[in-house]
Amino acid sequence: MCRLAPRYGVPAMNEPIVFLPGMMSDARLFAPQIDSLSRDRAVMVAPITGGERIEEIASGLLSVVPDKFALAGHAMGGIVAMEIYRRAPDRITRIALLDTTPLSETPERAAEREPRIVRVKAGKLDDVMREEMKPSYLGPSPYRQEILQLCAEMAEGLGPEVFIRQSRALQRRRDHQPTLRKIKCPALVLCGEHDVLMPIERHQFMAELIPYATLKVVGSAGHLPTLEQPALTTDLIRDWLKQPWVLQ
Repeated sequence: MCRLAPRYGVPAMNEPIVFLPGMMSDARLFAPQIDSLSRDRAVMVAPITGGERIEEIASGLLSVVPDKFALAGHAMGGIVAMEIYRRAPDRITRIALLDTTPLSETPERAAEREPRIVRVKAGKLDDVMREEMKPSYLGPSPYRQEILQLCAEMAEGLGPEVFIRQSRALQRRRDHQPTLRKIKCPALVLCGEHDVLMPIERHQFMAELIPYATLKVVGSAGHLPTLEQPALTTDLIRDWLKQPWVLQ
């Protein structure tokens, strides 16, 4: 698709937005955004806990979300969001991909998940999650410990079976670079400045694949900008929701 600047746009709709949280996260990951955005539009958080394949999770969600909606996914939720777009592009009015990746799992990374799965089966979920969500994955926020504690509480609430299913789904995920090239709606690619799990360079790469994508980097945030810099992240999401459609 040509990357020339569009001449005309279509006014933004006040469509509902569906948030997809990352691995071992729930609606609390988006609590600040829900509080702000729900004042003027319908907001839904859909769990990504229902299968051992990304395709299975996406299929299940498409049966419960609105007919037309804006879609925003964080980390694993972003991977599911790409699969939803691949399956039902006509239902997605706009898409936001936060601190995520379009790439398939490498054999090395897939192998690294196996001993963690074994430990979780043995009742060591808390220990594994402390290793999965290290303080260094967050930016220089004074609320770092509170955010890490919230991550632990979300993981505990979801439990070991969800960890195992999500791990299997990530191991088996497809490469979504072709999906990104086909996105024709307003797209936001967002990441934290200090995200070492999904670094800025990967998001720059993603934004280059998507026609008319907007790339935003959240300063003083790491892998969880929705919680680390909630006001700024909410403003960037609101700006994306106001972005007019490009006439293709």
